[in-house]
Parts: sequence; structure tokens; C-alpha cells
Amino acid sequence: MDLGQTNGAAHGAYVKDVTEADFMAEVIDASQETPVIVDFWAPWCGPCRQLGPALEAEVGAAGGKVKMAKVNVDENQMIAGQMRVQSIPTVYAFYKGQPVDGFQGALPPSQVKEFVTKIAALSVDESLADAVAAADEMFEAGEIDDAAQTYAAILEEDDKLAGAYAGLAKCHLAKGELDEAEAVLNGAPAEVSHDAALEAVHAQIALAREAENAGPVAELAAKVEADPTDMQARFDLAVAQHAAGQVEEAVATLLAAFKQDREWNDGAIKEQLFKIFDSLKPNDPIVLNGRRKLSSMLFA
Repeated sequence: MDLGQTNGAAHGAYVKDVTEADFMAEVIDASQETPVIVDFWAPWCGPCRQLGPALEAEVGAAGGKVKMAKVNVDENQMIAGQMRVQSIPTVYAFYKGQPVDGFQGALPPSQVKEFVTKIAALSVDESLADAVAAADEMFEAGEIDDAAQTYAAILEEDDKLAGAYAGLAKCHLAKGELDEAEAVLNGAPAEVSHDAALEAVHAQIALAREAENAGPVAELAAKVEADPTDMQARFDLAVAQHAAGQVEEAVATLLAAFKQDREWNDGAIKEQLFKIFDSLKPNDPIVLNGRRKLSSMLFA
């Protein structure tokens, strides 16, 4: 039996052999509901024998969040031409009827897993996405316990939803339970552990821990005024300002310190700025303005 291809019955439940006759139904139409990864292969292609089974295994592991169509280019040259397949293996991912990602050549197993995980994430159940949004609204309204229960219930349904991990961690953070918040983030699976939403809560936790030891703003401001070259005092003032909710002032203090000595304490000032930026929404005016000013200093 050719290792590069097996008959349809040997494929997993979410993998099909697709031809020009059913490409529209099995890929374009099917991708309206669930992402479809299309593997363009040929029996004589050595790298295809590596990639195909690895893709199939990861698609199977995704449990229906993504499907796979295998197209033999020798038998379906018209589709291969329309998709501008110039070498094989070539892989495209379709969602909502459109190609959304792809690559050429065989990939190592870790990258195959990463690709399939990324594409599968496109098909997050809309009802769960709505549930996360509802929990977010509860959180913003101060209904912390209700929000936490909702996030936890969502994770029971789908344990790879980064937004639910971030939300549950923020609930603990809002109640001052820093260790519990950190434990939630540390419990997230590797494939979502570096999601921006989780990174933001990591930054918020780090800032909250700093706030526990922050000194009085007025006292530190006087110290800086008495000795503008005291970089530790400037840094401590920024920490105290942030702890007091004076986020914009904290960023301004750090930017002024960075302008004075950007290399102080092995770049600690820039690191602190990034920590604050990461803790906020990317489109927050404080972030946009702060990043612009920092960039102007870096590239002046």
C-alpha cells in the first residue's frame, strides 16, 4: 500500500479525499461552518508521506474543530492550477469560504500541531464566544462571582479558550487573590499560554504584586524633586503612581526616567513600561501615546 495515501475508509472521521467534483461542497461550502485544511499531495511525493499523516493526526486530535481535505494533484490538476499550487506538499486553510492561511513543504511535528491548533481556533463555538462576552460584561459590571462561575463553566466545555482563562484569572485578581489568578494562567494549555489576553493578566498580576510594596506617592515625588538623578526614586515613584491608579502619570514618570538613563538597571525602565502597556488594551490611549513617545526616543 502506498504510504502517501490510504483509501477513504482509513482516514479519520474528519479527513476526506476530495476531487474537483466535490471541492466546492467539501471545502468552500463546508468551511462556512468549520475550517477546512486542504492538503495538495501526490503519491510520488516523499515529503507528502511525512506531512500527510502528521496533519491527519492533529486534525483528528482537534475533535471536529477543523476538517481536512486531501487533493491528489495528479488527478485534480484543474483545482491545483486554480489554487496556484506550484510545488507539493502545499497546504491551504479555508474558513468562511476563503483561504486564510497556508504553507509549502513538510514541517516538523511541533509546527504542524501549531498550524492545526491555530486554524481550529477559528471555529470556536459561537455560543461559547457569546458566553465569554456575557461573562466579560458581568466582570465589567462588578459581578465578579457570577463572572467567575461563567468562565469556569465555559472552560468545562472548551479547555482551550484563552479568553475564559484570562477572565477567570481577572476575577481572582479583582478579589486580591493573586496566587489563585496565577494558578489559573499556569493551568492553561501550552497552545494558548502565550495568548495576548493571558499575557495581559500576567502583567496585571506582576503590577499588583509590586503595588503591595509601593511607597507613598507624595513622599517619593519629593525625593525625586530633591534629587532628579536618583533613578531608583523615579522608578519607585512610577510603581507608587500605578498602584494609586495614576497610570498615565506612571508612564510619564517612566518615560522621563528612560530619557535620562535608558540603560539603568539593565533596561528595567523600558521593561516596566512594556509591563504597563501589556496590562492595558492595545488601543488604550495611554498605550498608544506611550508607545509613540518611547519609539521616538528609541529611534531618535
